[in-house]
Amino acid sequence: MAQDIPTTPHSTLEDAQAFALGTAMCALGITMLTHLGLITGQTAGLAVLLSYVTGWSFGPIFFVLNLPFYWLGWVRLGRRFVVKSLVCVTLLSVMAETFPGLVRFDQLDPVLGALLIGGVTGLGLIVIFRHGASLGGVGVLGLVIQDRTGFRAGYVQLAFDVTLFAAAFAIMEPRLVLFSLAGAV
Repeated sequence: MAQDIPTTPHSTLEDAQAFALGTAMCALGITMLTHLGLITGQTAGLAVLLSYVTGWSFGPIFFVLNLPFYWLGWVRLGRRFVVKSLVCVTLLSVMAETFPGLVRFDQLDPVLGALLIGGVTGLGLIVIFRHGASLGGVGVLGLVIQDRTGFRAGYVQLAFDVTLFAAAFAIMEPRLVLFSLAGAV
């Protein structure tokens, strides 16, 4: 019989350390992703695709795309979640702008890179989620839709990603979109 593991709230220092580590891992993933010309899902994926189309940087696009979701998050998940998520989104936006000047890849195979990107960003997100925050608004939108209609949040996220990857096929080299799909899975 499994026992519940008692949990205690994290201190502000523990949250700060987790947010720094989690967003740094995600920023490393975004740096590899954009270096390879790949894409990902959710709000970050939309920001990457828009950066490819417009030539604007990922960081500011990602930050702005998340703004409407803070109100939804406030209503659905509360002030504490929104403040923590705003901190993480801001950190990722700044780190994503800074990392390409600090980390360079002489050679990075797209298949291995896609798999590493999926792993490193997945771990970063776990760290962030564990401390009560998020990096993207599509999940919050999914929860709101689920609350109001009963349509499952995961299906909302899946529909968003299917649409995003379909758009990517229209804009990007299909081979790169397929590598991206491997990393997202």
